[in-house]
Parts: sequence; structure tokens; C-alpha cells
Amino acid sequence: MIHLHNVSKWFGEHRVLSGCSATIGRGEVVVICGPSGSGKSTLIKSVNGLEPVQDGRIVVDGVDVTAARANLARLRAKVGMVFQHFELFPHLSVQRNLMLAQMTVLGRSRDEAADKARSLLRRVGLRDYEDKYPTQLSGGQQQRVAIARALSMDPVAMLFDEPTSALDPEMVNEVLDVMSALAQDGMTMLCVTHEMGFARRVADRILFMDRGAIVEDDSKEQFFARPRSERAREFLSRILH
Repeated sequence: MIHLHNVSKWFGEHRVLSGCSATIGRGEVVVICGPSGSGKSTLIKSVNGLEPVQDGRIVVDGVDVTAARANLARLRAKVGMVFQHFELFPHLSVQRNLMLAQMTVLGRSRDEAADKARSLLRRVGLRDYEDKYPTQLSGGQQQRVAIARALSMDPVAMLFDEPTSALDPEMVNEVLDVMSALAQDGMTMLCVTHEMGFARRVADRILFMDRGAIVEDDSKEQFFARPRSERAREFLSRILH
């Protein structure tokens, strides 16, 4: 499904990704964690071409993201991305936020897009909010709308870049519950998060990054019980206590 082959990236002279390789299978949930500045967000953004890389290959559902003539618009239509800060259109209602890309990218009729939007708003627990605007919602509600918008494109995989980091603590669980339900439904997911309780509960594998490299790629059981590297042990001792 998602294949990273020796991916490296530089910002000027600074190397932010160093020889990263991993494979995420269909239906697998993989959490990327590590200290701040370790390259987690850069790596996940490279999966759908938001961050171009200078070396290596990335293949998503048969599409070579790193090819010179890659159709990134087509790729992004089938790989949903949820960011830290929601990225909703403030001048559009919740329902219109979900309908716009369906009509412009997928060519759905207004009625088809509206029906899909309503169905997904029910799925994320916001069926009565379709006529509200983003500024009328809490942060947790806005993030759930962002997840529903990504799902409206019928993605084959979902990417999450620290989706709860901008939320107040009491709003975190409502977003993680939606993500957990997606995982239970078999959605392929790659998630950058510091929410280790979510990782323990939902992840199939953990990618631990440090200084731009994937230091560990293990099952969650292995990672939490017996991390292989001193850096991972230090990270866990700080974040779990």
C-alpha cells in the first residue's frame, strides 16, 4: 500500500530525513513517534507529495509519488490528510466544506455530495452541525469535520499529522475515538502522534524516529515492552511518566 524506499530530504544544508524505509500494508495502522524535530511531520507529508524529497522513492497504492510526472492531485484525492490545525474553509458551512472537493475533484452532483456529507457527519457524531460554520465549533468538532472531509473523497488510506496537538485536553479523546473507529473499520492509517495510549490501543506497528532516521520499526508490543534503542527507551521514560 505505502512503500518508502531509502527516503532522504534536505532543507538547504540541513538533512531532515535520512534513508527512511518502511512498508505499510493495506488495513494496517502505523504510528510514527519520536522527539520534536525528528522528522515525523516531514516524513508523513512526503507520502502524498506535500514535501518533495531529494532522494529515494515513495510508492502509494501503485503511484510513484517521487516520479517527475506523478499525478499528485489524483494521489491526494485518494489519500486523505488531516493536519494539526483543521484547514477548514471559514466562509463555508460544515456541509459545504465536505461537499466542495467531492464536486470539483470527483465530479459528484450536488445531491450526491450532500448525501455523502450528511452520512459522514453522522459517522463522526456531528449530524446536527451541517449548517454551522467552523468558527461556531470547538476545536475537537472542527477536527472531526476535517476527518469527515478527508473521508468524503473515499480514500484508500488516511494520513494524520499530530491531529490532537492543537486541541485542549478535554477535546482530545473525541478525535481519538473517531480515529479508533476508522482503524476498527480497516482503514489504512499512518499517524504522527504523541498520544501513546492511542498507539497502544490501536496501532499495529510503531515507527520511532530520531534525527531524521527511522530508528525502530516494531510491533507495538515489542516497542512498549522492549524498545531496542537507548533513544527510544529514553523517549518512553519521559512521555509515559
